[in-house]
Amino acid sequence: MRKKGYNKLTIKMQKKLVVLFTFILLAFVGLTYRLFTITRDNGERYKKQVLSQQRYDSKTLPFKRGTIYDANGSVLASSEKVYNVILDAVAITDNKGEYLEPTLNALRSELGIDTASVRTYIEENSETSRYRVLARRLEYEEIQSFVEMQNAEDSLIKGIWFEEEYKRIYPGNSLACDVIGFTTSDNVGSYGLEEYYNDVLSGTPGREYGYLNDDSNLERTTIPAEDGNSIVSTIDSNVQRIVEKYLKKHDEEYKDNAHEGNGSRNTGCIIMDVNSGEVIAMAGYPVFNLNDTRNTDALIGMPILDENDKVTGEYINAENLDTITSDSDVFYRHLNALWKNFCINDTYEPGSVSKPFTVAAGIESGSITGNESYNCEGLLEIGGEKIRCHNRYGDGYLTVPEAIERSCNVNMMYIAQATGKETFVDFQHIFNIGLKTNIDLAGEARTASLVYNKQTMGPTELATNSFGQGYNATMIEMMAGFCSLINGGYYYEPHMVSKIISPSGATVQNIEPRILKQTISETTSAKIREMCNLVVSGANGTGKTARPAGYMIGGKTGTAETLPRGNKEYVVSFLGYAPIDDPQIAIYVVVDRPNVPGNIMDDAKFATRIVKNILTEVLPYEGIFMTEELTDKEREELEALQIEIMTPPITDGTGEEEPEGEGGENSNPEGAEGSDAEGQGEPPEGAEGGESTKIWTTFPIDPETGYAIDPETGDYVDPETGAVLGGSYDDGAETTGTPPPSPEPTQTPEEE
Repeated sequence: MRKKGYNKLTIKMQKKLVVLFTFILLAFVGLTYRLFTITRDNGERYKKQVLSQQRYDSKTLPFKRGTIYDANGSVLASSEKVYNVILDAVAITDNKGEYLEPTLNALRSELGIDTASVRTYIEENSETSRYRVLARRLEYEEIQSFVEMQNAEDSLIKGIWFEEEYKRIYPGNSLACDVIGFTTSDNVGSYGLEEYYNDVLSGTPGREYGYLNDDSNLERTTIPAEDGNSIVSTIDSNVQRIVEKYLKKHDEEYKDNAHEGNGSRNTGCIIMDVNSGEVIAMAGYPVFNLNDTRNTDALIGMPILDENDKVTGEYINAENLDTITSDSDVFYRHLNALWKNFCINDTYEPGSVSKPFTVAAGIESGSITGNESYNCEGLLEIGGEKIRCHNRYGDGYLTVPEAIERSCNVNMMYIAQATGKETFVDFQHIFNIGLKTNIDLAGEARTASLVYNKQTMGPTELATNSFGQGYNATMIEMMAGFCSLINGGYYYEPHMVSKIISPSGATVQNIEPRILKQTISETTSAKIREMCNLVVSGANGTGKTARPAGYMIGGKTGTAETLPRGNKEYVVSFLGYAPIDDPQIAIYVVVDRPNVPGNIMDDAKFATRIVKNILTEVLPYEGIFMTEELTDKEREELEALQIEIMTPPITDGTGEEEPEGEGGENSNPEGAEGSDAEGQGEPPEGAEGGESTKIWTTFPIDPETGYAIDPETGDYVDPETGAVLGGSYDDGAETTGTPPPSPEPTQTPEEE
């Protein structure tokens, strides 16, 4: 019985399973048929939706990078919307391919795109590709006609759309290129303000999210991008243009002279507000186009660098340019040398512009009063080294003001000995020598390893440091410290930006001037100004050729021999201020190894002449009144330049006409009148020196160069000051010591 029931139950279950299986099979057949019909009738529509969802479900919306303005509101850098041409190969082949030819014809005629390669791509990717860039960064004017054709009512142009992004534009092209910097292809700042303020200028990207609704249609939700903030620079583009004009003029005058190449290895200029630290202009030469940063024309005339960024002695020209550009590493090495900012990135031995610092340290520390007299016999032996002055024949007894006026090395060495190395090093740090200024620009060099400390400085190093050799500094270091010497002792942190503003124009932050410290007292500062005034106004001043028509200015010239010693290659400079009675702006011009006739580089006139030209235009523009009466010749020169004559209500000048082409660190115009400085001392009774030792005035004059020639040595000698030119000295110092281990001056690697 049990066996029979079991069999009946099994048969019944089998029948039920057969029925269930039949229903499942029928359902599967129905589902298969339905999928088939969907694929047959609507497959293309769903495929497009799925592919569209895969490509556009999360699209980044670009932000607009903030604008960079100059101090007057002129645009230095801005961003404008541009368009990338995008191909949708699936859409262009839809509807049995009727869109293909009209679209390709429009691409060719309106956008100038090679349609042969586009056609080939479409044939190979018509089922899958919905995103291919055909052209990048077109302006709206370039795509406008295509868009109008595409939007026409009966248009058959399909499968093309435009992706928005922003392109950086620099209206001034090369104007302030070292200061502004530029952006890379991914909108990230590189060099200058663009890099330093990258986080400020950058905004936040937006997002566009796509999703399929209940009807399988693609819908989108957009989170808009937030644009970046803008910055207002302290740069005055009008002053900047004046500076760059005369740096270029210097290059045009001296390029391909003693050797092929630019008019100097580097030339730099900084103009700063003495009482705020705001940089009004900063420029270097050579320059490059910010809208075309890799243009190789800018490289021609620059020195060729080896793999260690050292100068080889050869120069880039049209013939060897291909060898530079053919190797990407070599090409970038030279581009980096072009893009860097000489005024903050390169280091060099500053030379005699440091002499006011030496005197200020001595007076402020109480080591000297400033009324002393020291005997210059043309050299001083210290630490077993004979260190010569610019006048190897000796100037005799000179007071401290006269030593600044004539740029006497021997006097500076005596003052440094009286000060002592501990105090001297302390004051170098007080003046921020060896320390970064923290200017708000990318790339400022560190110089801590390029100066001596109390342990490494010996008697010879102290002596050579006293007149600016044996240590390295940057232009911005020297400028910031010098401003404190002449403004009452207040050290301002140099800065390039005065304000940050939002995309709506609201002020986000005002960047006020920052006084970091007081380096010297106002009394010492007044004494330093009196001494620096003599450099331009004194009978034996080395900076006469820096004086612009109608103005008396103060300052200090500098000439420093580069390494290795004896190579007769120099960095010449002038660091000055105007007006003389109430300094408002300071100017610093450095010419690194000028490419001059006879390769006689050690003449500060190569720098002072640039200063004169710049200040002739800048001072009237700044509304600074003239301090001196104009000669007829000076008036004619200003009228020819169409420069407004800013005559003050009362003038107190001599009206004497400056002899043309004379003056400078190593020259003294014949017949120029002198002026006595307060505290000027007298040499001891019976001592010889001063005017009685000018034996160089008897030397014959070389008619070709205008210099005197020492009949015993054959050296060129300035007929007024006795300075030996083309020798191995700073303003004449034959032995100048060796700075701490460091890269070659002016080739310091850029700080990242």
